[in-house]
Amino acid sequence: MYSIMRKYYRDYLILTLKGFVMGAANVIPGVSGGTMALVTGVFEKLIYSLKSIDHIAFYYLVRGKWGSFSSRINFPFLLAVFSGALISVFTLARLLGYLFENYPVHIWAYFFGLILASVFFIGKNVKKWTIPVIIVFVAGTLLAAWISTMSPTQGNENFFYLVLNGMVAVCSMILPGLSGSFILILMGNYELVAIEAINNLRMDILIPVFMGIIIGLLSFSHFLSWIFKNFRNMTLASLSGFIAGSLIILWPWKRPVYRIDELAGVITKPDGSLLIENYQIYLPDSFSMEVAIAIILMSAGYLTVWMIEKIAEKKKN
Repeated sequence: MYSIMRKYYRDYLILTLKGFVMGAANVIPGVSGGTMALVTGVFEKLIYSLKSIDHIAFYYLVRGKWGSFSSRINFPFLLAVFSGALISVFTLARLLGYLFENYPVHIWAYFFGLILASVFFIGKNVKKWTIPVIIVFVAGTLLAAWISTMSPTQGNENFFYLVLNGMVAVCSMILPGLSGSFILILMGNYELVAIEAINNLRMDILIPVFMGIIIGLLSFSHFLSWIFKNFRNMTLASLSGFIAGSLIILWPWKRPVYRIDELAGVITKPDGSLLIENYQIYLPDSFSMEVAIAIILMSAGYLTVWMIEKIAEKKKN
């Protein structure tokens, strides 16, 4: 009995740590929590658990059948993952902010290697690379690359547009390769939603965005679970492509492009820092110590995923 309970708590802790990694990814500009879900091996289970939040689950909840509700939606799993994600968001934001401010090239290099490796290892799960599978991989790569280089639109406080913001942002957070915060920037409402509305508790903004998040989370999980079940190889290939295309955002050597207002003045956040809306990538002029350390960190990021994969394979065997 003791060993069973110990295994249960150990598994719960591991899931919480995986959620922590996903939450950290959502804090990092340009990195997708869905990518980390794939890398840590919880993506499919997360999607199927979210998909189970349906009318039957709500029936169990309303009737007070907590055991049936918990079993249907895999509540312990969801609780562990989302608890880890929330803890990560509130604890890592300050640390990552410090690292990005003081060591931007180094931290971007590590994440570049991390995501580069995930393209290969996720692609390995494709059982057979047929022509249609290759086509969706290329299409996914090109789509993510195109999104990564898009210019932001103007903000909009329309109720239905805010609902759409929430839907698209949360879907991109689930979908590997796309950053939810970056999508909000492209839709022109990052400053309005993530800064002004949260800091000033503007419920007229937060309520429709939250509605969109709930709608997007539940509906998109149904869609992803369906295509995983019916088109597994093509789905994995397209997700690998999305991740490959997102490497543009993660390239270590880039200059920030700051958001400006109508009068060509640079917009600042409430804490006085400048608001970045995009990046301009470049190649280093010469080989330096910074470049050498960045290459080492890229390799470290790649090896991190490699070790995770080896541990996972060992556990399966």
